[in-house]
Amino acid sequence: MASEVDEAPLAGRTDILTSVQADLLAAGAGGTAAVFVTGESGVGKSRLLRETADAMRAAGAAVLNGACLDIGDASPLHPVLQALRHAGVQPGPGPADPAQDGAGALLERVSRELRSLARGRRLLLVLDDLQWADRSTRQMLLYLLAGLGEISLSVLAAVRSESLHGAHPLRRVLAELRRLRSVRVIDLAPLDQDATAELVRAIAGDDVAPEDADRVFKRSGGNPFVAEELARDLRDGRVELSDTLREIFLSRVDELPQHAHDVVHAVAAGVEPVEHALLARVLPLPEAELIEAVRAAVAHRFVTSAADGYRLRHRVVAEVLEHEVLPAEHAARHRRYAEAIDAVPGEPDHARLAHHWQQAGEPIRALPSVIAAARAAESLYGFAEAYRYWALALTLTSDDWPERTELLGHTAESAHRCGEHQRALTTLEQLAARPDGPGVCELHLRRARYLAAAGRTPAAEIEYERALAAPECSPAEKASAAANLAELLVHLGRYADAGVRARDALELAERADGSTADLVRASAALGFSLAFREDPDAGLAVIRQAVEIAERAGHPDDVGCAYLHLAELLTGPLNNVEEGVLVARRGAEKLAAMGQGRTYQTRLLAIAANGLFRAGQWAESAQVLDDAMRHRPSGADAVEILLSRCRLWVGFGDVEAADRDLDAVATILAGGGARHVLPMLTLRAGLAMWQGRHAEARAAVQRGLTETRSDDLVLLGVLAWHGLRAEAEAQAGGEVPVDPGAVRRLQAVVERMVRGAGNAAPPVRAVVDGYLDLCTAELSRIEQRNDPDLWARAAQAWDRRKQPYPAAYSRLRQAEASFSRRTRRAAATTAIREAYETARAMGAKPFAAEVTQVAARARVALTGDEDVTPAAPTGDGLEMLTDREREVLAAVAEGLTNREIGQALFISERTVGVHVGHIFDKLQVRTRVQASRVFLRAA
Repeated sequence: MASEVDEAPLAGRTDILTSVQADLLAAGAGGTAAVFVTGESGVGKSRLLRETADAMRAAGAAVLNGACLDIGDASPLHPVLQALRHAGVQPGPGPADPAQDGAGALLERVSRELRSLARGRRLLLVLDDLQWADRSTRQMLLYLLAGLGEISLSVLAAVRSESLHGAHPLRRVLAELRRLRSVRVIDLAPLDQDATAELVRAIAGDDVAPEDADRVFKRSGGNPFVAEELARDLRDGRVELSDTLREIFLSRVDELPQHAHDVVHAVAAGVEPVEHALLARVLPLPEAELIEAVRAAVAHRFVTSAADGYRLRHRVVAEVLEHEVLPAEHAARHRRYAEAIDAVPGEPDHARLAHHWQQAGEPIRALPSVIAAARAAESLYGFAEAYRYWALALTLTSDDWPERTELLGHTAESAHRCGEHQRALTTLEQLAARPDGPGVCELHLRRARYLAAAGRTPAAEIEYERALAAPECSPAEKASAAANLAELLVHLGRYADAGVRARDALELAERADGSTADLVRASAALGFSLAFREDPDAGLAVIRQAVEIAERAGHPDDVGCAYLHLAELLTGPLNNVEEGVLVARRGAEKLAAMGQGRTYQTRLLAIAANGLFRAGQWAESAQVLDDAMRHRPSGADAVEILLSRCRLWVGFGDVEAADRDLDAVATILAGGGARHVLPMLTLRAGLAMWQGRHAEARAAVQRGLTETRSDDLVLLGVLAWHGLRAEAEAQAGGEVPVDPGAVRRLQAVVERMVRGAGNAAPPVRAVVDGYLDLCTAELSRIEQRNDPDLWARAAQAWDRRKQPYPAAYSRLRQAEASFSRRTRRAAATTAIREAYETARAMGAKPFAAEVTQVAARARVALTGDEDVTPAAPTGDGLEMLTDREREVLAAVAEGLTNREIGQALFISERTVGVHVGHIFDKLQVRTRVQASRVFLRAA
């Protein structure tokens, strides 16, 4: 097989290519060496030959290329003579039958011509499709590689392994050649999963989803030709297989012996692996004939055989054959499989049995196995698989089916557990409409859980309150409602309310002998509330006890809930980041093993990523998020991951990616609580500030102050800092005036933080104090007094909390304030250099750019022990310009366009134009050249 379209890169073969070249140069005693490459069609033999030949030619070897034809012995030495002709050598005439002149004479004549062509160089003879070699060519190889041709020769040949079955004459030749120490036979294996993914990305683009690349690997079996064709289909948006692949595989299957043909069709219809005993019941052939048929299918590289049964080498073959059989033939084959499985004594494989009965067109016979498979998946916490089976059971039954209500209930719950929260809600509404559906209280509780998971927290809170108020609800049901509501209130950042509801839940559970799940949820929520508001040690003890109870019970929901609260409390308010990350990762591993990869595991990985972000380990945080995103979470789980990833995008300066994730979060959230809304708005403000859109940053922060109510002083602290920072940036930039009303509202929040911090637990108070330091320092910028001592105190505070980003930011502002006051230059230089090193280590490009700009204005080198030049003297003629206008003017003087300036300063091109206009007005110039002259004169 050879692709006739654009050639893909050589993926996964670099080591083999190097090894083959080394073997070809390692001549034996007779001056010869050979490498025979065997492998299935499309595995890349011809490509390996071509790449090796190019490398050897570049190294000075003489290279001859020939290919064997499937014409038997009609044309002696055809590939060698063809290679000589391509090299411009016209071999002399010879007898049609080598026997008339003697095989030795013919070989000697060809050897002379090869020696003449080599002219003292090493000669590489490349032969493709050697499985079709005529008898004379096989003899010539034995003759030359034994050193009888007296030529410095290397032979590189490719052989289709599916052709070497039975008594093929080349098998005897290769067996003889293997005895020579200078001959090597390589069986070229298909690509592994990583190499296939590399090939797919090279063809279809780097943005190919990992699951799409995995699908190509599974369908192609790692065969490079098949993978290339599938990758091009993926790139071009084709759903159906290309005609090229279809025709190749169909023609190869049609060439099989009849019984081998039947084996391939039977294995293609089966659920792999197909055990030999099962295949024997499906294909009623005598045992000897069946074994021979399987042997032929394996030899032709359609089927692989292992201890557990037979598999297709390429799953794409099943897709091809599926469209080539008649519907009746398709149904009959699956019916034979189902009957064969049913006939086996003992408990059948329900998943397999359900598949075959369904494909046989007998859904009623499939239904019991579908339900059994769903229950088996649930027992193993395979909720995604369970949901597929419950949903399938619904499609196999009508609305009047006696057990339809039960099926709807299972389908809704399994959809919720595997992360399909909107589908769970839709199915629940169908369930609620049935006359024999669940009671009012159960509907309230289930709807609330599904709504909360979908990110619709206000509606979820209402449902829980309805359950608590409903007279139909039993004490046990009210205990569940209170426990789940307490957990939700923690999520909303309302810790005082959460503590009250948690105590209510524990009291109700004690009276009503409540479930372990209620005890875990209430304890976790109570522990979080205690740790945040009163006593961290007592709160942590309660949550750790909840973890122990959950692990003993072993239910995924309980384990997930407990680990979430513990990890989030440690990495967030208590600022014990290192332990919190370890707890989050350990919990993520446990939940993944419980089938919660798409839900609890992704949330725990988001918490770990947030902790790593705070610790300044941004590259590792990005890797954790990449792992989490492979699960494609939905609802609130997706929000957690998207917000975590957006923090990195903002830090890295990827504006487009950050905007995309924030838009996705806004779409998913319908209302939402403080734990989601405040971070979303904070990130929106931070992103807008890097772009110079200070009014937009202000609007985001002010919205956060009015749309949510939360006890979380840490979240409020981050938001208030960003709000005051936005006003300070507006003050420095000059194009957007400071909003006194916005500042007053932010100062009110700061005062609320001061009051709340006095009542908070000591670790929480320490973090809140850090944000209060930042807010106080930003106020000094707004009031145009920019006190370096305030910034130095903030930097030291964040150093103690081991959070490098706010510490580095504080050092930048400390240096900036000192430079503007012309004081403490040595301390300021040290501070700005430390800020720069931190920014570079984390990969914070926008922040590093701002550090560089401040250093440039102050004439400070960011590396080395001394300043490049002393500080600029006062009265440079640019006193009337703001700091931002000075940055823009410096870029104008470098000859940058407005677009280039905007990219360098992370502001819009329109904003650059506004700055340039202000600069012209203040300097009383009319052109960029005149403005540049003023700047250079001042410099």
